[in-house]
Order: sequence, then C-alpha cells, then structure tokens
Amino acid sequence: MLQLRSSTLLLLAAVTLASGFCAPRCETPEGKCDFVCDCDDCRDEHNCGYGGKTFECDFEDAGICGWTLESSGEMYTWERLQSGDGLPDSGPSSDYTTGTATGWFVGVSAVSSGRPQRSVLSSPEMKRSSPTCRLRLRYFLWDSGHTGLGSAPLWASISHHNSQEAVVWRPEASSSRSWREATIFVGSVPSNFRLRLHSQRSEGRRGDVAVDQLEFLDCALPLPLPGSECPAGMEECRHGGCVDQRQLCDGSDDCGDRSDEESCDGYRFCDFEEDQCDWDLRSISKLKWRRTNQENISRSDPLKGPGRDHSNNTASGHFLYVTVPDAGLSMDWAAFQSPPLEPTNHTHPCKMVMYTHQFGPRSGGLTVLVSDRQMYPVWKRGGALGDLWVKAEVEIKADLPFQIVIMAAIRDFAYGGIAVDSIVLSPGCRLSPVNHSLDAFPKPPKHPCTDDPNKMCDFHADCVEEEDEAKCGDFSYPEGSSGWTDSSIGSQGWVLHKNATVKEEYLYVAEAPGQQLTEAQTRTPLLGPTGPACNLNFDFTLAGSSDHIGELSVRVIDSLLGIEPKLWEFSGKTGNEEERWRHADVLIGVRKHRFQLAFEARAVKIQPNATIKVRNVHFVSCHANYYPSVPTGLSCNFEDGLCGWYQDTSDSFDWSVLSGVDHTIGTGRSLVVDMWSPSLRGAFGRLISFPQRPAPTDYCLSFFYKLYGPNMGALNVKLTDTNGYEVLLWTRSGAHSNTWHEAQCPVPHQLVTFQLVFEVVRSGFDGRVAIDDVMFLERPCTIPRMCSFEGQRCGYSSSGKVHWLHRNGYTATTTGPKTDHTLETKLGYYMMVDTDKAILPAGATSVLTSLVQPGSTRTECVYFWYHMGGGNPGYLTVYVKPEKGERVKIFSENLNQGDIWHLGNGNITSGLASWQLEFEVVGAGGARTHIAVDDVYFSAHPCEDQGSKCNLENGMCSWSNTQNNQLDKLDWELTSHEADQHYSTPTEDHTLGTEKGHFLFLSSSNRTAANQNAWLLSPHLPPAKVTCVRFWAYKSHSSDCELRVWRVHKNLLHQLLKLDELGGRWRRFDANVTSSEEYQIVFEGIKGTSGVVALDDIEYFIGRHCSETDTASNKRYNAGGAAAAVIVVLLLIGLLIGLLVLYLRTPQRAEATNDSSSSSAVGGFSNQAYESEHTVPDEVREQEVA
Repeated sequence: MLQLRSSTLLLLAAVTLASGFCAPRCETPEGKCDFVCDCDDCRDEHNCGYGGKTFECDFEDAGICGWTLESSGEMYTWERLQSGDGLPDSGPSSDYTTGTATGWFVGVSAVSSGRPQRSVLSSPEMKRSSPTCRLRLRYFLWDSGHTGLGSAPLWASISHHNSQEAVVWRPEASSSRSWREATIFVGSVPSNFRLRLHSQRSEGRRGDVAVDQLEFLDCALPLPLPGSECPAGMEECRHGGCVDQRQLCDGSDDCGDRSDEESCDGYRFCDFEEDQCDWDLRSISKLKWRRTNQENISRSDPLKGPGRDHSNNTASGHFLYVTVPDAGLSMDWAAFQSPPLEPTNHTHPCKMVMYTHQFGPRSGGLTVLVSDRQMYPVWKRGGALGDLWVKAEVEIKADLPFQIVIMAAIRDFAYGGIAVDSIVLSPGCRLSPVNHSLDAFPKPPKHPCTDDPNKMCDFHADCVEEEDEAKCGDFSYPEGSSGWTDSSIGSQGWVLHKNATVKEEYLYVAEAPGQQLTEAQTRTPLLGPTGPACNLNFDFTLAGSSDHIGELSVRVIDSLLGIEPKLWEFSGKTGNEEERWRHADVLIGVRKHRFQLAFEARAVKIQPNATIKVRNVHFVSCHANYYPSVPTGLSCNFEDGLCGWYQDTSDSFDWSVLSGVDHTIGTGRSLVVDMWSPSLRGAFGRLISFPQRPAPTDYCLSFFYKLYGPNMGALNVKLTDTNGYEVLLWTRSGAHSNTWHEAQCPVPHQLVTFQLVFEVVRSGFDGRVAIDDVMFLERPCTIPRMCSFEGQRCGYSSSGKVHWLHRNGYTATTTGPKTDHTLETKLGYYMMVDTDKAILPAGATSVLTSLVQPGSTRTECVYFWYHMGGGNPGYLTVYVKPEKGERVKIFSENLNQGDIWHLGNGNITSGLASWQLEFEVVGAGGARTHIAVDDVYFSAHPCEDQGSKCNLENGMCSWSNTQNNQLDKLDWELTSHEADQHYSTPTEDHTLGTEKGHFLFLSSSNRTAANQNAWLLSPHLPPAKVTCVRFWAYKSHSSDCELRVWRVHKNLLHQLLKLDELGGRWRRFDANVTSSEEYQIVFEGIKGTSGVVALDDIEYFIGRHCSETDTASNKRYNAGGAAAAVIVVLLLIGLLIGLLVLYLRTPQRAEATNDSSSSSAVGGFSNQAYESEHTVPDEVREQEVA
C-alpha cells in the first residue's frame, strides 16, 4: 500500500466503518454521490457518474451511469455508441474497456454546419470533493474527414450549484486514431457540483470525439476514523476527519469545512480576491503580471486563461496571470515581488506556500528568487504541468533583509500561460521597514550557440563545445543530469543528488509538497527526432527491507500527441541493500516529433531504508539518420531480432515476436499481430524497413504469411518515399486458413531513397496475422502464386491491338465491373480490356502475359475470376505458352454472363520447360462491352472436376468466403485440430478421421458479437433439372451456432436446409437443387455464444439426384470388394496380417455408410423432404440479399 495523504487513508477506513455508523447515511440524500460507500453494496453511489466500489463508468450499461446528453440543438449531440462492424470510417475501431466492437463508449454525432455546434455530456449532481479529486479517463480525437478538429473539440468544466461554470481540462487538439489517457484534476469543490464534458465543432464525422472508462480517484473528503483519535502527525477537522499537520495553514481547504485554515495566527494569506495584498506587480520587464479572473479573460474561448482560480475553484475567483499580450511578445519574462522581509534564522525560516497553474506551450517555467544584495534562485518549476493548480513550498533562509521575486518565462506559442494564487507566508516571513538595493543584477544566461531551438538536444552536436547537447539528460556530459527537471505534482518528487568529490550523481524519489496522489515524475527537455536504434540505458535500484518498495517506469511525452503508454516498467524490489543495482535498456525507436522522456515512480513509503534511485542515464545511437549495419539487410527470419526493420511508433499497436509458431523450423519465431489480445487497441500496426538506396533494377520482396481467424483484417505491403508518399504494392484480407502462404511482392526500381512497410489493418477482433522468412532480392520476382492486382500488376504485361487496363470501380466509367472480386468494393483493382467495337474491332486481339515461371513435372491448376459484360463481349481464351513450342489452350469462354464474377480454371502441365500464362481476348464487334480478370491463383494440385468432392486437404477448392461486408461479417476458416492452438474445434476431421485432417469451421469466440454470420460460396453452377449437394457437418453439444444452406440467384436467397442439433459428431446431409438459371450454393454459419460448427467433404453432382449418387457409391463399394477378393487369393501367406486389417475395416466402413444415409433423419428433418424444391413449400423461403 502506498503512502497516501490523510484523505485517502480515511476514505479507505470509511469503507470499513461499523454498520452502526453507516446505516444512517446509507438511505439519506446526504450520503448519495459523495464518493463514499455508505451502504454495504455501495448502492448509494449508483448512477452518480460512476458506479460501485470502484467509482468507475465504462458505459457498458445502457443507463450510462447517470450521465445525461445535452445539446445546443439537434444537429450535434453526444450518444452511446459501438464501433460497429468492420473497420469504421470514423470514430474508434473499438471501445477502450473491452477492446472489441461489442463494447460501448460515448461519442458525438456527425455535424455539418456553417457555425460551431456544441454538445454537453453532464454528470449527475455530486457532493463536495477533496483537493485530491481527479477523474482519469480515455478520450479519442480523430479528424477522419480532414475538415479540421477546431481549436476546442473537447474540454471539461465543473458547474456549481449557483450555475457558475469553470473549465478544468483542455486536451491538445491533435488528431490521432487511438484512445489516449488523461486526468482531469477536479480539485476542491466546496458545494454540490456537476462535471460536464463539452465538444464543439462545425464539421465532423460520427464518433470522432469520444470518451470511455471514467475513473474517479481520491475524491472523498476525510471521514472520522472509527473509534479512535487522529494518529500522531495528524490533526482533527471540525467534522471529525483527520488531516496531516503539513496541510494546516497551507491555503487549501483539505478538511472540507475550512477548519484546517482557521487557527493560523501570524500567517499572511493572499487569495487576490479583494486586491493584490502587499505584493508588488511592478517590473522592469515590459511583460507584466496582472490581477484578473477567468470571467475577465474569456467566457467563450476555453483555451484562454487557467479556467478557474485556486481559492474558490470558480471562474469568478481572482489570481495573478501572465501570458502573451494581444500586441505580441516583446520580452519573454515577467516578475513580481513581495514587500521587504526581515532576515530569517535557521530555526524559524521563512516558508512560502503558493499554487501555480502552468498550462500550455506558452508556459516556459516559473522561478522563485531571493533578492538581497544579490539575486539568486531558490526554487524552480519548468515548463507546462497540465490543466491544474499545483502546490509549491519554498523555504528561505537569509542573513540580510530580502524580497521574494517570482519570475515567469513565457514562450511565443498559440495558447497557455502561467497563473499564481493562494500565496501563504509563514510567521517567519516578517515585514521589514528597510528597503535594500541590489549591488548588481544577475548575469543573463549564456546565449545558446544556435538560434534554432529544434537543434537543441537533437542528438547531434551543432556547437563546437557541444553546448547544445550538454543539458539534455545524458549523464555522459558534466551537466547532463541537470537536464532532468522534476515535474511532480503530488506528494512524491524526484531530487538530483550530485557529489562532485566522489563523482557520484543519481536521481532519487523523496517527499514533495504537492497535493495530488500521483506518481513522482521528472522530464528531459524536448529531444529528437530519433532513429530506429535509439536506446535509453540506465541503472536503477528499488531497495529496502519491505517486500514491495514501489514502481518505476519510463514514458514518452510526444510534443504533438501528448502522453503515450509506458515504454518500460518495474514493480517490486531489486534487493534488500541500497546498492542492489540493475541495468535497463529501453528502446525509444523512431520518433518523428520532438518529445520528452519521463521517469515516473511511486514509493510505497518514503523512508530512509527504502529507496528508488536512477543513475548512469545514457542515450545510445539516437541520431535520426543513424541506421545500424545489419548483415542480412531486410532479409530476416526473426530468430534474432528484427534485422533491418523497426516498429512504427506513430501507429496504434506493435508487432510482437511469437515463439513456437514459425515457418522456418516450425518451433522458432515469427512476427505476429494477435487480434485476440485484449490489450490491443486501435486500427493499424506497421513494421518499417531501414531506408533503401535507389537502384536501376527491380526488386522482389518474398515472405511467408498467415491470415488466420474469422475476423482479423488485412495485411498490406507499401512503399514510401522520403516525402511520406505511399504506394500500395500488395494486399491480402480475410481468412486464408491456418497455414503459411508464400508471397512474392514485386518492388519496382526507384529513383529516390525508399522504405518498405508491412502494415496490418484490423477489421475485427478475432484472428492472427503473421509473417516470417522475409527476403529482399535484387532481381525481379517470378510469377506470384496469388495475384489480386491490388496496388500493382504482379509483373503481367500487355500486348496486342489495345492494352489491358489496371482499373477499379471508380475508374470504370462507361464499361467495366463496378466492383472487383478480391475486396468486392469499388476500391478493389482488376485487369480489364474494353472490347467495344470502336476500341477492339472484331477479330483484333489483346493479350495479358505473366512473368516466366520455371517448369515442373507435376500438374498444377490455375484458378482465376473473370467478368464478361455487354452483348457479344468477345472471346476469352487462356493459354500456357512453353519456352519452346506451341501454346496450349486450357480455358475459353465467349458469353455475356451478367454483372457477375465467374470462376475459371485450367490444368498446367509443362514438363520441365519454363512457361508463361496468357489471357487472350478477341474482339467480337459488341458495343459497350468488356472482359476483366482478377485473383489469379496457382495451386500445386490439379484442378478438381466440377462434380468431385472437396475434402479440404489441399485448400478450399472452388469454394470461397465472400468479402462483401453487406452479406456477412465473418469468414469460414480452414484448419485442423492438430494445427489449431486457439479455438475449440472438432478433435478430428471427417475425411481422414484424424487430428491432422482439415475442415472449415466457425467458432463462437467472445471477441465478436453473437448472431454475426459467415458465407461460404460455391462457384456459379449451371442451370439443371436437379443437382445433388452433399456435405458433412459437425456441431458440438454446447454449440448454439446455426448452419443454413441456401441457393442464391440474382440477389434472391432460397433456403435449402436449416440444421439445428447434430449430436456432437460428423453427420452427412444431402440436398437436391433445381434451378432453371445459373446460381450459387451458400453455406451460412451464424455465430452463437458458445461452441463451434464445422464442414467437411463438400461435393455436388450436376444433373444427378442424390439417390442416384448413393447407388453409384454402392456399386463402387461392390467393385472394390470383388477386387479385394481376387487380391486375397493371390496374396502370399506373409500378407495375412494385411488381409485381417482389411477384413476388420470393411464392416466399419459399411457401418459408417449406413449411418451417413440415415443421419439426416435425426435432428428434426428428413432428406426426403428436400428431394425437390417444390415438395415442401413451408421450408422454402426467399429474401433479397442486402
């Protein structure tokens, strides 16, 4: 347990109060929404903007914890949202709490208006809060429509009971497609109040401003300890609570009834409500402090001013303030001073308490100086600390009459400033009648050796003596450690210990005067940018006698994106002795923007025998243009690091190294993105190569990849130049089975330096993307095994009368498919020939030719999808052209088959001769006609016959998942029980009856919503009086998934089968299909809440009734028996064991056959009912496809 202020100790004690104390408040209005659980079940804190003993709200409950949605009009409102299906065009891809599309958050509606529209999310009325009260939340700001976020897309205020409102939080208005963490410091509110979250925009998309996971922390006022007096070192409040003695007479109402600020004789308070007291605002600087309040600064612009004073936490309360004047900044410092004060002594020094508000980039820092005969600093606080008032304590010991000088540094940026309020001088600060004068003004700081601030601390020495890198936090420099500035706002802070005699220096955690119960933090100046090899090295110790000393972490604070997740953390202890040091290497990586590094720590208890220290801090290989030499270059099997690749730090998530699942040796390492991970947030993760020099030749990027799962997303390969311009080279999406696939991505030669990018774009939350065995070759690729024409042409070239065109639905104007086959959207690409007679006359040809492929002794199959549109579109013929000899026709077609992609295939038998594939189109004189080709895929196995069985052992044959998200949201996935390590699947397939056999399945993972569906489509089947469809299905006992079989034609669905209970085993089903028009068979799986549904051994027999196929099967079995009898007679006596095995297996096979013929009678329907589509009209249902 950490050392906390009394308010927190008492809050914890209050939760365990005796029932006799709690009962009276449990049912009373006074106990409602006061941040204390008075009832045993904490029902008095329900719907208070939070709920339960954790004081959190994640918006999963429809009541949204009592928050109300307000709007200045109906055009722009907050609303409870989910991210929806797939990757949305706006808003978060998931909520923060669950990290899935099923989770809820609160976001804004779309808006398009000529003037700014405002919407407010308001909490219920809450009781008084303590000075330590804060709200931690996750927020989302993304300008998806590129219309601009505006100056204040999101901010927070507190609304008092008298309708006064004060701004308490203003995040940086930067666009990022990710959830970010922030803390709203509510502070002390002496009366009932509401917290309000505002959004203001004139143009924006739905969900682009959102909040989630609200947590109220340390908000309760101190309560009496049950049956005891205040412990030593604490004082009792009037109402019975206890506060630390250090909190007495400090200008802050810690008790909640101001009793801790009443017995303060001899103290000099100034809250600036009436005047500036005896503080002198005159200064020789042209930049002046002024006494003002938020109402005078601005009531309409939330970015101006501190938003509230410290004394009253209201917009009407007064304070001292300095910022950039409207006329511009002529001097960058401003000062004010106390009246003359008497010398102090060591037993009664002068102690000053003040509260500072250092907000925004204009805040350059605050310094307290003592002015007697000389002027010297005694305290400083650098930079911006956030949107809150921070307590400061300064102890002054002076032998001469002196004045306290408070000086602010102001930077010339867009917003922000520095405010001071609630100054308290202790009785040791006695007024003096003596005026003194300075012997000399202090010397100004040395002018930096460079006028460009971006060259300071950029890990490159621009000055002769390296002064620009001397105070950046690296202990290698004599003054490097002084670059770390304590930015703590709580009761613990960082202190630099430096002993020149023994050459010892380290940072350590000590007590601090701040009020907030937050971590101690120390920051570097602005650093960077950095390169991919940048590392932070340091030694650390968390030593002491207790079991748990505390926590230590490293964090990046980006100048544009703000606070980022922790890079490194340690919790516990390093040993019992203080010198138990450990070493840490933390990868900083590429940082495109300037940033700060921060050490954050929290000690359980500050005491002499428990320490947290950091020493020997060094930055290694951090220059932005430094790239380490890698022997293998971009070629990498990831067994020993990332080689010539690095993680993009500006994306949403990282790739991770996974052991035990790789392509190289099967048990090695690969690089993966697991959509299953509950910690994964955001939309995309990128792996970027080291820069590559231009060369005159084409390159080939070869790799193995895996896309596994029903709903994971896409894997892209992109090329980017030094200006950030990106080109898509290769893409795959959807389920690709639980196996490794080889890819070859041609990289055209470049004239400038370039980088390659592996990018995962998630569309869901259920699956895995992996890569392995990457090779970057200085030669063109051979023909790829799979080409979708997304991004490039895969080396295909065009010849003939007209050229084949690389098109998509947006470039297809008068003719051509409106969507491709790969993505089934207008964005997807294909290759097309315009066969209009004015472009390709009758008899004229155009040929699309592949790269040369080396020959093979085995027969392979080429699959492709083609689209022929318009009347008389021409002739499509596919040839295999050997290196020598005549080409061989393997496919031809010449009919207009409507606005539909059809599957074609042909066997390739080349011997050992190299060959090329040719798609030849011959014009036929049609008008507004075309022929297109997409998704060319080479299988290592021969093509299956149209009526043959697909046992799924060599892939999905001619069956495919649709990528049209209007038809389904999930994919059927191919796997085996042996290969699967994540999903619950059948223990064996039907074909082989072993764990090695393959099948298709749909699992009820909790990563996707129930009732989502997956479509498995057959190729287009010809009209026939009857076609028999046969398959085997499995459904576990616990599964509530559904399986439906449809016939689809021209967007109309006709239900053939609906399967419910299957008894937890493989069972065969038959269906006879009659259609006078071309159609497809659809297996639709509907996800439940548990269990799995699976398919295997799918086949169809065109022109044959299922009963005829049974007869043929029996004949095959009888012929096999006769052959077996002949073999038995001829076999030698030594093969008797083999005969015995055959004899034993024959009855089992017969039994299985009998079971398959009768299995359909179990489960609520009979196959006989589906002999004809017209025999059971009650089971026939047609509906239009969305």
